[in-house]
Formats: sequence, C-alpha cells, structure tokens
Amino acid sequence: MKNSYDSGRLDLPFVGICSFGKYPIQTDWSAIDADVAIMGAPFDCGTQWRSGTRFGPRSIREASTLFAFGHAGAYDHEDDRVYLDGTGGRIVDIGDADIVHTDTERSHANIEAGVRAILAAGALPVVLGGDHSINIPCIRAFDDQPPMHLIQIDAHLDFVDERQGVRHGHGNPMRRAAEQPYITGMTQIGIRNVSSTAREGYADAREFGSDILSVRQVRKLGLDALLERIPAGVNYYLSIDIDAFDPSIAPGTGTPSHGGFLYYEILELLAALAARGRVAGIDLVEVAPDYDPAKITPILASQLLLNFIGRILYFRSHDS
Repeated sequence: MKNSYDSGRLDLPFVGICSFGKYPIQTDWSAIDADVAIMGAPFDCGTQWRSGTRFGPRSIREASTLFAFGHAGAYDHEDDRVYLDGTGGRIVDIGDADIVHTDTERSHANIEAGVRAILAAGALPVVLGGDHSINIPCIRAFDDQPPMHLIQIDAHLDFVDERQGVRHGHGNPMRRAAEQPYITGMTQIGIRNVSSTAREGYADAREFGSDILSVRQVRKLGLDALLERIPAGVNYYLSIDIDAFDPSIAPGTGTPSHGGFLYYEILELLAALAARGRVAGIDLVEVAPDYDPAKITPILASQLLLNFIGRILYFRSHDS
C-alpha cells in the first residue's frame, strides 16, 4: 500500500537511514532484484587538483532525502505526469564499491564488479562518484552488453591518452571509453574555456567521431537541433560531471569552470533522451561537498538524478 500525506510514516528528510532517495538497501550484490540500482564509487585518487569527491556519494544520498518523503511519487504539473510512483520499476541502493586507498587498479576493479553485478541483475546502473576516473571501470563493465552511444556532459574533454604514465586518472576516461569497440560514438557537451586536454586531444576525439559542443554552442543550437545531432533509438550511456554546471549553482567540485549550464538546460536534454532511446547506464561524478558549505551541489545532483530516473522509468513502462 502506498503512503500518502494522511497514512503511513511521514518519514521526513532527517528521519531514518540515509539511502539514495530512501529506497531499499540491498548490500548482497548476488541478490539484486530491481530495475534501477544505485551504487557509490567514493574514489578520488585520480584527481589532479582539489580532492574530496570521495565524500560525493554520501553527500548526494543525504541530499536526496529532501525529495523522498511522505507521498507516493512526484507529480510534475508541467508534464501532468506522476514520476517515481513505483509503477515504472523498483529502485534499490546497493551501497558503495570498496575503495583501497592509493590503489587505483583495485578500487576500479571493485567499481567494475559492482556495475557488472547490477547489469547481471538486469538493472540500470546509476553510479555516484567519485572523480571522473570512475567512468573507466563503469564502461569496462559493459563489454558483454549491446553497443552504446556515450553522452558526456562536462566542462572538460577528458580525452588525455597518457600524462606522466597516468592512463586512469580523471582526465582520461573519454579516451579509455573511445578505445572500447562497443562505444559506437560520443557526444561531448559543455566543453569550454581553458580545458584539461591539449589541442591534439580534440583532434583525436574528432577523429574517433566525437561531436564536441561548448555551452554557448548548445545554447545557440537549442534543444531540438542538439537532439538532431545525437543518434535516436539507440542505447545511451550518460556520464555527467557536475562541473558542467555553472559554479553559481554547483560550487562543490574540484575543478569549477565558469560559463556552465543551468539546471533546466540539462534536465530537458535528459528527459528528451529518456524518451528517444534506451538509457543503459549513468554515472554522475565530481561532487566534492566540502567546497560548498550550503550543500546546494549535492542537492542539484540528487534532484537531477531523481528526475532523470523518474523519466527513464516512465517512458520504459509506457513504451512496453
């Protein structure tokens, strides 16, 4: 029976165990029974400047409780739809991948194992970073899955091949993804200003077939024209770096970059993608809450993810 405002527990945000969205917790990865599974990847040893994203998953979970109490689902009056009412699918939080301090390979292997467990259960993996290097093991876990088009929302290209021997830091993930035969193409949006990738990195990305767009270019195109550049009816993997957003609304990140997106610009894109293709995987990275005393950055991250997940489940249930 669904809770309402007048029955069951009120379950205010500050009450109870702090799972993502206050969804059920399943720490036995061999017994995942869900349509969507949330996993934390609290790893930040790939960071080149300000660390702290190891606390990202915990902060996003705490922020998500703001949107998770009292009533069955979330009614959106603009869409005239109810999202996250339980009819579109079951959501669980499987906890965090184990992180071995200073050991990138073992930590990444543990993240990969978690994503593989989610996929084996037939669920959609939603991974909370962590720095952007956690995308590398996430993508590796899809090697036995259907091909995907990768959509990166980010201030930085992250297409560095190798720097001082480093191949698995947070500047490398899109390069490592492009090496996988099941990544059929890439759309990189929000890329702007002084970047972490040199000119040859852009040339390499374009040679791979990547479509690179800045915030200003996206705004000039508009949503419909942007969608025309992204393949329709395919599997999408979304990698969302919180520094794609303007620091005025997302200050809690290690490498903020001015001139970023605002909330609805990205939500409208995500909603459109949920309607026009199958979202196969999501990671949201680079939330570093200690640089944001008001904690608006993890609130942004959790609000965006809950709205995106709600739309994915809605369109899946209505397309079937």
